[in-house]
Order: sequence, then structure tokens, then C-alpha cells
Amino acid sequence: METPTLSIVAPCYNEQGNLIPLVTAIRDALEPLKISYEIVIADDVSRDDSWNILQKLGADDKRIRAVRLNRNCGQSAAVWAGIQAATGRFIATLDADLQNHPRELPRFLEAIQRGDSDCVCGSRVAARAQGDSWVRQVSSKIANGIRNRITQETVSDSACGYRIFKRECAARLKFFKGMHRFMPTLFRIEGFVVTEIPISHHTRLTGQSNYGVMNRLFVTIYDLFAVRWMQKRMFRFEVKEQINFPQAPPK
Repeated sequence: METPTLSIVAPCYNEQGNLIPLVTAIRDALEPLKISYEIVIADDVSRDDSWNILQKLGADDKRIRAVRLNRNCGQSAAVWAGIQAATGRFIATLDADLQNHPRELPRFLEAIQRGDSDCVCGSRVAARAQGDSWVRQVSSKIANGIRNRITQETVSDSACGYRIFKRECAARLKFFKGMHRFMPTLFRIEGFVVTEIPISHHTRLTGQSNYGVMNRLFVTIYDLFAVRWMQKRMFRFEVKEQINFPQAPPK
């Protein structure tokens, strides 16, 4: 089987009304590019009809793959399960609620294929300044400011889950609850180059958001200090020479 150029990974929890529009939008965005791709949707044990819909979608199109967790574990676990199941040379992550619209996937793919970065993250800052309420704008600005202050980062929208990266970026990461919010920083710890592009932001059409103003501000505080610890204590090294070790097979 041909290795896909791109794997699109989406976590899913109670998204029965969004799954078919999501898949349709991904197809519409990628078919004109004439590339091989797969759609990997990770269901976090939805209580609605999401899994049945995914089974039907997968039966109709083998490019649609789905995994279902054994119990409800949260967004980080679903994202990580999808990444682990993905086989593409590039992996894009986005939410299933269509607030991150798939029509922007070609822009992400073009940016990563330029070769000057290993991960390209979406930034909703400009779009939210025009569409979100002032409460959401302020809470998002405070949350990003706190994250960047503690982790000494410069990512303008660290909570945005819309990104694309080379599959090797995730090879050495270790899973922890809340990691999906810090993937750009985790990639940088491993020595990869991270850049940003501005993206649009859309209102959820169906279903209910699992995040509110309060958890946007405070839910990540423990994770923040864990990530800061990793930044200070983790480092990379390479073996320069070896004796009596078999040579790696030629690629």
C-alpha cells in the first residue's frame, strides 16, 4: 500500500453532526492537489452516534480510518492515539467541529513542504480579534500570555490544535494528559523548527464545546510547570562513534 503524503488526524467526542461535513470538507480541500492522503479520526468513547457514523464512513472509503479508545480519556489521548495510528509522511491535526476549516489544509501543506520548518502551527489571533466576544479574546490572550511567560515561548496561539508536522517530530514524545496544548514547545525541546501561519476561525455549527472561559485560563497550570521542567532538564545528544556494532542497513 502506498504511504500517504498526508495524514489528517482529528479527535472526536460527541461530533455526530460534524463528521460527514468534516470528511466532505477534507475531500474537497485535498482532491484538487492530487496527493495521497488518509483521514484518521480518534473517538474518545462518544455517547452519541459518532462511532456508528465512522464505521459507515470507513466502509465506504478505505482512506478513512478510525480508532476508538477503551474509555473516555480526554482530548490529548485522542489526539495521541490518532497520531500513533497515522502513516503519512506529514501529519496534520485539527478539531472535528469545523472551527478549524479543512480548506486551509493546502496552505499548511505548502508551508511544510517549503522545507524551512518541521512544524507549522495555525494562529487564530487575527481572526478572533474580528469574531470572538471580548471575554473570549481577553481569556485567550491571558492564557497564551501565561503559557508563553512560564515556558519562555513566542507561539502566539499555543492552544490552537490546527497544525502540520513531519512524522519524525512525534517519534520521541512521551504522552501525558494535556500534551496537545504544548506540542509546539515539545517539538522545540526535541530540536525541531516551529513556525506559524494565520488561519481563520469559525463558529461551531452543531454540538457543544467542551471548553469554557475558566478552563481555558486555569486547567493547564500543572502542565505548564511540567513542560517548563522538561525544557530545563531534557537535552539531546548523538553518538559520534561506535565499536563492534553492526552497521545500519542502507536506506
